[in-house]
Amino acid sequence: MKLKVHENINGKIIEVISVDIVLKNEKDVISFIEELTSLEANKIIFHKENIIPDFFILRTRLAGEILQKFVNYYIKVAIVGDFKNIISETLKAFIYESNRGTEVFFLENTEEAIKKLTK
Repeated sequence: MKLKVHENINGKIIEVISVDIVLKNEKDVISFIEELTSLEANKIIFHKENIIPDFFILRTRLAGEILQKFVNYYIKVAIVGDFKNIISETLKAFIYESNRGTEVFFLENTEEAIKKLTK
């Protein structure tokens, strides 16, 4: 796993780069929070393929638990990937509502995530 730092006038955004699943549970969130704190950052980008698939099955409540932990620590999160072909109406609604907010975003690519997290 590699952490890529995107820095601008509004601070640092950390992008997680990996070929593995790196976000599986709340313990992983704590590790990322510690890493962000050491880098003096409060914004993070994950790629969809690096998150456990159960995250996207809302009835598991994993998405809510993980994202709430980040929000509790005032960390903004962007998840990038292809969300166009989602079948689940509840997941579509969750993504729509998240994107209307200010803390969690589901976007197509890193460039969009950086723009959104910079605002």
